[in-house]
Amino acid sequence: MMNYNLIIFQHKHLYLIFKELEKELKFKIISVIDKNDLKLHIKNNLNYLVLSNNTIPKIKNQIVLNQTPINFFKVLELINTNFLKIKFNNQSKIQAGQYTIDSNSKEIEYQNLRLKLTEKEIKIILCLLKANKPLTINTLQKNVWNYNEDLETHTVETHIYRLRKKILKVFNDNNFIKNKSGGYIF
Repeated sequence: MMNYNLIIFQHKHLYLIFKELEKELKFKIISVIDKNDLKLHIKNNLNYLVLSNNTIPKIKNQIVLNQTPINFFKVLELINTNFLKIKFNNQSKIQAGQYTIDSNSKEIEYQNLRLKLTEKEIKIILCLLKANKPLTINTLQKNVWNYNEDLETHTVETHIYRLRKKILKVFNDNNFIKNKSGGYIF
């Protein structure tokens, strides 16, 4: 289970209300007054949501409550919705060696370089990642395309060739997918 943290920034009264209800909520409540403390909490936590009166530059995952009075149940609904978005985004990030694949945006990233991938390219990479051993062309045909293993086609080789070419062009990586022991391996 993921631990979520609601960081209430410079809002003592709201913090006290949430702290009283913390046992009933599915997230931890943290009060922060200083911006340096806020940055430290964010740095040490992926699953955070900041609740404040004003927008804080360079901070993602924040809710700004600058209108009063506020309906507590609407605020709680907004918090839960944002935690669901955070969970969805975290689940879409897949580590593939030195690369990060975002299955939502269909991109692969490394050192601030990004490359768009097709659905099949993502499926190929994920299939190879899960296997942890070389996969034959027939296995990839079946797992990625749902083709009959006896079907004579060069679909797998063509897709892997194009994927390698894209990776080489953007990331200058010649070892992205290797051909080993009669199969492909990541």
